[in-house]
Amino acid sequence: MKRNIFLYLFVFAALLALFQYVTGNNMQKALTSDVKQLEEEVVELKDSLQTMHLKVLDMQYFSLDNNDDALAYYDHLNLENPSLYIQDKLLETNEKKGDNPLIPYAGMESDFKINKIKVLNHKWILADFSDGKYWGDLIIKYELKDDLSVDFTLAEHLLYAPQDY
Repeated sequence: MKRNIFLYLFVFAALLALFQYVTGNNMQKALTSDVKQLEEEVVELKDSLQTMHLKVLDMQYFSLDNNDDALAYYDHLNLENPSLYIQDKLLETNEKKGDNPLIPYAGMESDFKINKIKVLNHKWILADFSDGKYWGDLIIKYELKDDLSVDFTLAEHLLYAPQDY
């Protein structure tokens, strides 16, 4: 009788060990495949990040902030961020009542105001304007003077046809 109990305990322990081995093996395979999948995903994300980084660098090519030759024109003014200063001065033209004076169109839905600004270099700005429904683009020439005033002159303008959705 005692021998049978030890035999049953041995068989039970062997089955338990076998169950633990199979379960652990299956879990190890699943974790290994998950790790491989995640490693592949990390490689894809790194490639995607590198591509996006290159696109950002390409988009920043025409920017005052990345143009040392153009920034040299403002060294004597001791401005921390000339591009931001010029953008602020251009946005101040929106504060006047009615349409922005740099926009050669009368607002149809409301007043035309400048929305987005990209300072290209020490002479030119690209800007986007809208009245909420209609929108267009501007090329603006500017001159930042020694007294930190800025003169803006409209060089080109474009109003897009409305899009019916």
